[in-house]
Amino acid sequence: MDSTQFKEYVSSTLRAPNRHHTHSIDPKIETDLLSRLTYFPADLTDPTSYQKLSSLLLAKTNRMFYLATFPSLFATIFKHLKASGLTDQKTSWARLLIEKPIGHDASSAGQLNQLLTQYFSEDQIFRLDHYLGKETLQNILTFRFSNGILEHLMNKEHIREIQVTATEDFGIGGRGSYYDQNGALKDVGQNHLLQMIALSLMDQPRVLSNQGITAERVKVLTHLVADPSSLIIGQYEGYQNEKDVAEGSLTETYFAFQAELNNDRFRGVPIYVRGGKYTTRTATEVAIIFKNSPNVLIYRIQPNEGIVLKIVTKKPGSALDLTQSYMQYCYPHDVDLPDAYENLIIDALRGDQTFFNDADEVDAQWTIIDPLVERTHRLKPIIYPRGSWGPSSETNWLEPSTAFCAI
Repeated sequence: MDSTQFKEYVSSTLRAPNRHHTHSIDPKIETDLLSRLTYFPADLTDPTSYQKLSSLLLAKTNRMFYLATFPSLFATIFKHLKASGLTDQKTSWARLLIEKPIGHDASSAGQLNQLLTQYFSEDQIFRLDHYLGKETLQNILTFRFSNGILEHLMNKEHIREIQVTATEDFGIGGRGSYYDQNGALKDVGQNHLLQMIALSLMDQPRVLSNQGITAERVKVLTHLVADPSSLIIGQYEGYQNEKDVAEGSLTETYFAFQAELNNDRFRGVPIYVRGGKYTTRTATEVAIIFKNSPNVLIYRIQPNEGIVLKIVTKKPGSALDLTQSYMQYCYPHDVDLPDAYENLIIDALRGDQTFFNDADEVDAQWTIIDPLVERTHRLKPIIYPRGSWGPSSETNWLEPSTAFCAI
Protein backbone atom coordinates (compact mmCIF):
# COMPACT_ATOMS: atom_id res chain seq x y z
CA MET A 1 0.00 0.00 0.00
CA ASP A 2 0.90 3.64 -0.23
CA SER A 3 -0.03 6.16 2.48
CA THR A 4 -3.36 7.05 0.85
CA GLN A 5 -4.42 3.42 0.57
CA PHE A 6 -3.33 2.81 4.15
CA LYS A 7 -5.43 5.70 5.45
CA GLU A 8 -8.43 4.36 3.56
CA TYR A 9 -7.80 0.95 5.13
CA VAL A 10 -7.61 2.46 8.64
CA SER A 11 -10.82 4.43 8.08
CA SER A 12 -12.71 1.32 6.97
CA THR A 13 -11.25 -0.75 9.83
CA LEU A 14 -12.44 1.77 12.40
CA ARG A 15 -16.00 1.20 11.18
CA ALA A 16 -15.87 -2.57 10.66
CA PRO A 17 -17.27 -4.98 13.27
CA ASN A 18 -14.45 -6.83 15.02
CA ARG A 19 -13.70 -8.75 18.20
CA HIS A 20 -12.78 -5.54 19.98
CA HIS A 21 -15.28 -2.90 21.01
CA THR A 22 -16.79 -0.76 18.26
CA HIS A 23 -16.51 2.91 19.12
CA SER A 24 -18.35 5.87 17.68
CA ILE A 25 -16.30 7.86 15.17
CA ASP A 26 -15.70 11.59 15.64
CA PRO A 27 -14.87 12.92 12.13
CA LYS A 28 -12.60 15.65 13.49
CA ILE A 29 -10.55 13.21 15.53
CA GLU A 30 -10.42 10.76 12.63
CA THR A 31 -9.15 13.48 10.29
CA ASP A 32 -6.50 14.46 12.84
CA LEU A 33 -5.49 10.81 13.30
CA LEU A 34 -5.22 10.09 9.58
CA SER A 35 -3.13 13.22 9.02
CA ARG A 36 -0.48 11.74 11.34
CA LEU A 37 -0.23 8.34 9.66
CA THR A 38 2.41 7.29 7.15
CA TYR A 39 2.74 3.90 5.52
CA PHE A 40 6.34 2.95 4.93
CA PRO A 41 6.97 -0.32 3.03
CA ALA A 42 10.30 -1.90 3.95
CA ASP A 43 12.41 -5.01 3.59
CA LEU A 44 13.17 -5.95 7.19
CA THR A 45 16.43 -7.62 6.15
CA ASP A 46 17.75 -4.63 4.17
CA PRO A 47 19.83 -2.05 6.12
CA THR A 48 18.84 0.74 3.70
CA SER A 49 15.18 0.37 4.79
CA TYR A 50 16.16 1.34 8.32
CA GLN A 51 18.22 4.28 7.08
CA LYS A 52 15.21 5.52 5.14
CA LEU A 53 13.00 5.06 8.19
CA SER A 54 15.48 7.01 10.30
CA SER A 55 15.39 9.88 7.77
CA LEU A 56 11.59 9.78 7.76
CA LEU A 57 11.41 10.23 11.53
CA LEU A 58 12.37 13.50 13.13
CA ALA A 59 15.56 13.38 15.18
CA LYS A 60 13.76 14.15 18.46
CA THR A 61 10.76 11.90 17.84
CA ASN A 62 9.81 9.33 20.48
CA ARG A 63 9.72 5.87 18.95
CA MET A 64 7.92 2.65 19.88
CA PHE A 65 8.53 -0.39 17.69
CA TYR A 66 5.69 -2.92 17.84
CA LEU A 67 7.04 -6.13 16.30
CA ALA A 68 4.16 -8.10 14.74
CA THR A 69 6.66 -10.34 12.96
CA PHE A 70 8.04 -13.87 13.07
CA PRO A 71 10.44 -14.25 16.04
CA SER A 72 13.01 -15.61 13.58
CA LEU A 73 13.36 -12.04 12.27
CA PHE A 74 13.99 -10.47 15.68
CA ALA A 75 17.79 -10.70 15.59
CA THR A 76 17.97 -9.07 12.16
CA ILE A 77 15.53 -6.32 13.12
CA PHE A 78 17.28 -5.54 16.41
CA LYS A 79 20.67 -5.38 14.70
CA HIS A 80 19.52 -2.93 12.02
CA LEU A 81 17.48 -0.78 14.44
CA LYS A 82 20.57 -0.27 16.58
CA ALA A 83 22.96 0.25 13.63
CA SER A 84 20.68 2.94 12.18
CA GLY A 85 20.51 4.80 15.51
CA LEU A 86 16.76 4.19 15.90
CA THR A 87 17.20 2.78 19.42
CA ASP A 88 19.25 5.73 20.70
CA GLN A 89 17.71 7.63 23.62
CA LYS A 90 19.89 10.73 23.67
CA THR A 91 17.12 13.23 22.88
CA SER A 92 13.97 11.06 23.04
CA TRP A 93 12.87 7.61 24.17
CA ALA A 94 12.84 4.41 22.11
CA ARG A 95 10.82 1.35 23.19
CA LEU A 96 10.19 -2.15 21.91
CA LEU A 97 6.88 -3.99 22.25
CA ILE A 98 6.63 -7.72 21.49
CA GLU A 99 3.79 -10.16 22.11
CA LYS A 100 3.65 -13.65 23.54
CA PRO A 101 4.75 -16.29 23.02
CA ILE A 102 8.17 -15.26 24.31
CA GLY A 103 10.00 -18.34 23.11
CA HIS A 104 8.54 -21.84 22.91
CA ASP A 105 10.16 -23.22 26.08
CA ALA A 106 12.44 -22.06 28.90
CA SER A 107 15.61 -22.46 26.83
CA SER A 108 14.40 -20.48 23.81
CA ALA A 109 12.85 -17.81 26.05
CA GLY A 110 16.22 -17.40 27.78
CA GLN A 111 17.97 -17.04 24.44
CA LEU A 112 15.45 -14.44 23.31
CA ASN A 113 15.83 -12.46 26.53
CA GLN A 114 19.63 -12.49 26.08
CA LEU A 115 19.13 -11.22 22.54
CA LEU A 116 16.80 -8.46 23.74
CA THR A 117 19.21 -7.19 26.38
CA GLN A 118 22.03 -7.21 23.84
CA TYR A 119 20.29 -4.38 22.00
CA PHE A 120 17.89 -2.82 24.54
CA SER A 121 17.91 -1.94 28.21
CA GLU A 122 15.22 -3.62 30.33
CA ASP A 123 13.28 -0.36 30.73
CA GLN A 124 12.90 -0.24 26.93
CA ILE A 125 11.41 -3.74 26.61
CA PHE A 126 7.66 -4.32 26.90
CA ARG A 127 6.64 -8.02 26.74
CA LEU A 128 2.91 -7.98 26.15
CA ASP A 129 0.39 -10.53 27.44
CA HIS A 130 -2.94 -8.87 26.68
CA TYR A 131 -4.67 -10.56 29.66
CA LEU A 132 -2.72 -8.27 31.98
CA GLY A 133 -4.52 -5.37 30.32
CA LYS A 134 -8.02 -6.64 31.16
CA GLU A 135 -9.94 -4.40 33.53
CA THR A 136 -11.14 -7.15 35.89
CA LEU A 137 -7.70 -8.70 36.20
CA GLN A 138 -6.17 -5.33 37.07
CA ASN A 139 -9.04 -4.65 39.49
CA ILE A 140 -8.11 -7.73 41.55
CA LEU A 141 -5.24 -5.79 43.13
CA THR A 142 -7.49 -2.89 44.12
CA PHE A 143 -10.20 -5.22 45.45
CA ARG A 144 -7.72 -7.20 47.54
CA PHE A 145 -5.44 -4.51 48.90
CA SER A 146 -7.80 -1.53 49.24
CA ASN A 147 -10.42 -3.49 51.23
CA GLY A 148 -9.76 -5.22 54.53
CA ILE A 149 -12.79 -7.51 54.43
CA LEU A 150 -11.49 -10.71 52.82
CA GLU A 151 -7.72 -10.42 52.45
CA HIS A 152 -7.05 -11.86 55.94
CA LEU A 153 -8.98 -14.99 54.87
CA MET A 154 -6.74 -15.58 51.83
CA ASN A 155 -4.66 -18.42 53.27
CA LYS A 156 -4.58 -22.18 53.84
CA GLU A 157 -6.49 -21.89 57.12
CA HIS A 158 -9.64 -20.74 55.35
CA ILE A 159 -9.40 -21.84 51.71
CA ARG A 160 -10.27 -25.38 50.64
CA GLU A 161 -9.24 -25.13 46.99
CA ILE A 162 -8.83 -22.75 44.06
CA GLN A 163 -10.19 -23.36 40.55
CA VAL A 164 -8.87 -21.45 37.54
CA THR A 165 -10.79 -21.70 34.28
CA ALA A 166 -10.34 -20.36 30.75
CA THR A 167 -12.83 -22.05 28.43
CA GLU A 168 -14.32 -21.02 25.10
CA ASP A 169 -17.45 -22.23 23.32
CA PHE A 170 -15.75 -22.00 19.91
CA GLY A 171 -12.83 -23.68 18.15
CA ILE A 172 -9.51 -22.56 16.73
CA GLY A 173 -10.99 -20.63 13.80
CA GLY A 174 -8.38 -19.85 11.17
CA ARG A 175 -5.42 -20.39 13.50
CA GLY A 176 -4.79 -24.03 12.55
CA SER A 177 -1.16 -23.60 11.52
CA TYR A 178 -0.19 -21.78 14.75
CA TYR A 179 -2.39 -23.78 17.09
CA ASP A 180 -1.41 -27.23 15.85
CA GLN A 181 2.26 -26.45 16.53
CA ASN A 182 1.60 -25.16 20.04
CA GLY A 183 -1.58 -26.50 21.60
CA ALA A 184 -3.72 -25.20 24.45
CA LEU A 185 -1.06 -25.42 27.17
CA LYS A 186 1.29 -23.05 25.37
CA ASP A 187 -1.51 -20.92 23.97
CA VAL A 188 -3.20 -19.99 27.28
CA GLY A 189 -1.67 -22.14 30.03
CA GLN A 190 1.83 -20.69 29.96
CA ASN A 191 0.64 -17.09 30.11
CA HIS A 192 -2.99 -16.08 30.75
CA LEU A 193 -3.86 -18.65 33.41
CA LEU A 194 -0.58 -18.25 35.30
CA GLN A 195 -1.05 -14.47 35.38
CA MET A 196 -4.55 -14.97 36.82
CA ILE A 197 -3.07 -17.13 39.57
CA ALA A 198 -0.25 -14.68 40.27
CA LEU A 199 -2.51 -11.65 40.70
CA SER A 200 -5.05 -13.59 42.78
CA LEU A 201 -2.53 -15.06 45.22
CA MET A 202 0.40 -12.63 45.38
CA ASP A 203 1.26 -10.85 48.64
CA GLN A 204 0.70 -7.13 48.95
CA PRO A 205 3.84 -5.23 47.91
CA ARG A 206 5.12 -2.51 50.19
CA VAL A 207 4.54 -0.03 47.37
CA LEU A 208 2.05 -0.53 44.52
CA SER A 209 4.69 0.24 41.91
CA ASN A 210 5.85 -1.56 38.79
CA GLN A 211 8.81 -3.06 40.64
CA GLY A 212 6.76 -4.02 43.70
CA ILE A 213 3.87 -5.65 41.83
CA THR A 214 6.12 -7.48 39.37
CA ALA A 215 8.35 -8.80 42.17
CA GLU A 216 5.33 -10.27 43.99
CA ARG A 217 3.98 -11.86 40.80
CA VAL A 218 7.38 -13.45 40.23
CA LYS A 219 7.42 -14.82 43.81
CA VAL A 220 4.14 -16.63 43.17
CA LEU A 221 5.32 -18.06 39.87
CA THR A 222 8.67 -19.26 41.25
CA HIS A 223 6.88 -21.08 44.09
CA LEU A 224 4.06 -22.54 41.97
CA VAL A 225 4.55 -26.26 41.37
CA ALA A 226 2.43 -28.18 38.85
CA ASP A 227 1.97 -31.94 39.09
CA PRO A 228 2.59 -33.48 35.62
CA SER A 229 1.03 -36.79 36.73
CA SER A 230 -2.31 -34.99 37.21
CA LEU A 231 -2.40 -33.71 33.63
CA ILE A 232 -5.40 -34.56 31.46
CA ILE A 233 -5.47 -33.51 27.82
CA GLY A 234 -8.29 -33.63 25.31
CA GLN A 235 -9.11 -32.77 21.72
CA TYR A 236 -12.53 -31.68 20.50
CA GLU A 237 -14.35 -33.74 17.92
CA GLY A 238 -13.54 -32.60 14.40
CA TYR A 239 -10.33 -30.78 15.30
CA GLN A 240 -8.36 -32.80 12.78
CA ASN A 241 -10.68 -31.57 10.03
CA GLU A 242 -9.86 -27.92 10.77
CA LYS A 243 -7.91 -25.97 8.16
CA ASP A 244 -4.09 -26.33 8.39
CA VAL A 245 -4.27 -29.05 11.07
CA ALA A 246 -2.08 -32.08 10.42
CA GLU A 247 -3.76 -35.41 9.74
CA GLY A 248 -3.68 -37.54 12.87
CA SER A 249 -2.69 -34.56 15.02
CA LEU A 250 -2.29 -35.25 18.75
CA THR A 251 -2.35 -31.57 19.69
CA GLU A 252 -4.43 -30.86 22.78
CA THR A 253 -7.33 -28.38 22.65
CA TYR A 254 -8.12 -28.96 26.34
CA PHE A 255 -5.99 -29.48 29.42
CA ALA A 256 -6.47 -29.75 33.17
CA PHE A 257 -3.88 -30.17 35.91
CA GLN A 258 -3.34 -29.68 39.62
CA ALA A 259 -0.78 -27.33 41.14
CA GLU A 260 0.22 -26.04 44.56
CA LEU A 261 1.78 -22.82 45.78
CA ASN A 262 4.73 -23.91 47.89
CA ASN A 263 4.84 -21.10 50.43
CA ASP A 264 3.74 -20.71 54.05
CA ARG A 265 0.54 -18.91 53.14
CA PHE A 266 -1.00 -21.39 50.70
CA ARG A 267 0.96 -24.65 51.06
CA GLY A 268 -1.41 -27.62 50.82
CA VAL A 269 -4.22 -25.76 49.04
CA PRO A 270 -4.89 -27.52 45.72
CA ILE A 271 -5.05 -25.25 42.67
CA TYR A 272 -6.96 -26.80 39.79
CA VAL A 273 -6.30 -25.30 36.36
CA ARG A 274 -8.14 -25.94 33.10
CA GLY A 275 -8.44 -24.42 29.66
CA GLY A 276 -10.09 -25.54 26.47
CA LYS A 277 -11.84 -24.91 23.17
CA TYR A 278 -15.40 -25.83 22.13
CA THR A 279 -16.63 -26.23 25.68
CA THR A 280 -20.12 -25.68 27.07
CA ARG A 281 -19.57 -22.04 27.83
CA THR A 282 -17.05 -19.25 27.39
CA ALA A 283 -15.79 -18.30 30.83
CA THR A 284 -12.53 -17.05 32.28
CA GLU A 285 -12.42 -16.86 36.06
CA VAL A 286 -10.68 -17.63 39.33
CA ALA A 287 -12.91 -19.29 41.93
CA ILE A 288 -11.65 -19.34 45.53
CA ILE A 289 -13.62 -21.92 47.51
CA PHE A 290 -13.70 -21.54 51.29
CA LYS A 291 -13.63 -24.33 53.87
CA ASN A 292 -16.72 -25.56 55.74
CA SER A 293 -19.06 -23.15 53.96
CA PRO A 294 -20.81 -22.61 50.64
CA ASN A 295 -18.90 -19.36 50.13
CA VAL A 296 -17.00 -18.86 46.88
CA LEU A 297 -15.14 -15.72 45.81
CA ILE A 298 -15.09 -15.38 42.02
CA TYR A 299 -12.98 -13.09 39.88
CA ARG A 300 -14.77 -13.22 36.51
CA ILE A 301 -12.43 -11.94 33.82
CA GLN A 302 -14.88 -12.51 30.96
CA PRO A 303 -17.73 -12.43 30.05
CA ASN A 304 -20.06 -10.71 32.55
CA GLU A 305 -16.96 -9.12 34.09
CA GLY A 306 -17.11 -8.64 37.82
CA ILE A 307 -16.08 -9.72 41.32
CA VAL A 308 -18.68 -11.70 43.26
CA LEU A 309 -19.06 -13.57 46.55
CA LYS A 310 -21.40 -16.54 46.69
CA ILE A 311 -23.37 -16.53 49.94
CA VAL A 312 -26.43 -18.15 51.56
CA THR A 313 -29.53 -16.03 52.15
CA LYS A 314 -33.11 -16.61 53.29
CA LYS A 315 -35.89 -16.55 50.73
CA PRO A 316 -38.72 -14.10 51.50
CA GLY A 317 -41.56 -15.77 53.41
CA SER A 318 -42.45 -17.28 56.77
CA ALA A 319 -40.43 -20.48 56.28
CA LEU A 320 -36.70 -20.73 56.80
CA ASP A 321 -36.02 -21.48 53.17
CA LEU A 322 -32.41 -20.89 52.19
CA THR A 323 -31.00 -20.10 48.79
CA GLN A 324 -27.64 -19.23 47.28
CA SER A 325 -27.13 -15.64 46.17
CA TYR A 326 -24.33 -13.36 45.05
CA MET A 327 -22.91 -10.16 46.47
CA GLN A 328 -21.49 -8.63 43.34
CA TYR A 329 -19.54 -5.82 41.79
CA CYS A 330 -20.29 -5.63 38.08
CA TYR A 331 -19.11 -3.36 35.31
CA PRO A 332 -21.91 -1.30 33.72
CA HIS A 333 -23.10 -2.98 30.54
CA ASP A 334 -23.92 0.33 28.88
CA VAL A 335 -20.28 1.47 29.13
CA ASP A 336 -17.57 0.22 26.79
CA LEU A 337 -14.62 -1.07 28.81
CA PRO A 338 -11.25 -0.16 27.33
CA ASP A 339 -9.87 -3.03 25.29
CA ALA A 340 -6.89 -4.76 26.91
CA TYR A 341 -4.65 -3.75 24.02
CA GLU A 342 -5.74 -0.13 24.39
CA ASN A 343 -4.77 -0.18 28.06
CA LEU A 344 -1.39 -1.77 27.44
CA ILE A 345 -0.36 0.29 24.41
CA ILE A 346 -1.17 3.47 26.35
CA ASP A 347 0.88 2.12 29.30
CA ALA A 348 3.79 1.44 26.95
CA LEU A 349 3.61 4.96 25.53
CA ARG A 350 3.72 6.26 29.10
CA GLY A 351 6.62 3.98 29.97
CA ASP A 352 4.65 2.09 32.64
CA GLN A 353 5.75 -1.59 32.72
CA THR A 354 3.51 -2.66 35.64
CA PHE A 355 1.29 -4.93 33.56
CA PHE A 356 3.99 -6.26 31.27
CA ASN A 357 6.18 -9.33 31.85
CA ASP A 358 9.84 -9.07 32.70
CA ALA A 359 12.50 -11.68 31.89
CA ASP A 360 12.32 -13.43 35.28
CA GLU A 361 8.56 -13.72 34.99
CA VAL A 362 8.70 -15.30 31.54
CA ASP A 363 11.38 -17.74 32.72
CA ALA A 364 9.29 -18.75 35.75
CA GLN A 365 6.22 -19.36 33.59
CA TRP A 366 8.09 -21.68 31.22
CA THR A 367 9.66 -23.52 34.18
CA ILE A 368 6.12 -24.39 35.33
CA ILE A 369 4.77 -25.36 31.93
CA ASP A 370 7.72 -27.19 30.31
CA PRO A 371 7.26 -30.42 32.38
CA LEU A 372 3.55 -30.43 31.49
CA VAL A 373 4.29 -29.99 27.79
CA GLU A 374 6.82 -32.82 28.02
CA ARG A 375 4.11 -34.96 29.61
CA THR A 376 1.75 -34.34 26.65
CA HIS A 377 4.22 -36.19 24.40
CA ARG A 378 3.47 -39.38 26.37
CA LEU A 379 -0.31 -38.92 26.45
CA LYS A 380 -2.94 -39.36 23.78
CA PRO A 381 -5.62 -36.66 23.94
CA ILE A 382 -9.10 -37.83 24.89
CA ILE A 383 -11.65 -36.93 22.20
CA TYR A 384 -14.51 -34.94 23.73
CA PRO A 385 -17.79 -33.74 22.22
CA ARG A 386 -18.14 -30.13 21.18
CA GLY A 387 -20.24 -28.26 23.70
CA SER A 388 -19.11 -30.39 26.66
CA TRP A 389 -16.84 -29.47 29.57
CA GLY A 390 -14.05 -31.61 28.14
CA PRO A 391 -12.82 -35.03 29.31
CA SER A 392 -14.15 -36.27 32.63
CA SER A 393 -11.88 -36.01 35.66
CA GLU A 394 -11.91 -36.58 39.40
CA THR A 395 -11.92 -32.83 40.06
CA ASN A 396 -15.30 -31.55 41.19
CA TRP A 397 -15.27 -28.56 38.86
CA LEU A 398 -17.65 -25.69 39.52
CA GLU A 399 -19.71 -24.84 36.47
CA PRO A 400 -19.12 -21.14 35.71
CA SER A 401 -22.33 -19.40 36.64
CA THR A 402 -24.46 -17.13 34.45
CA ALA A 403 -26.45 -15.94 37.48
CA PHE A 404 -24.40 -12.84 38.23
CA CYS A 405 -23.47 -9.67 36.34
CA ALA A 406 -25.85 -10.80 33.61
CA ILE A 407 -26.65 -8.58 30.67
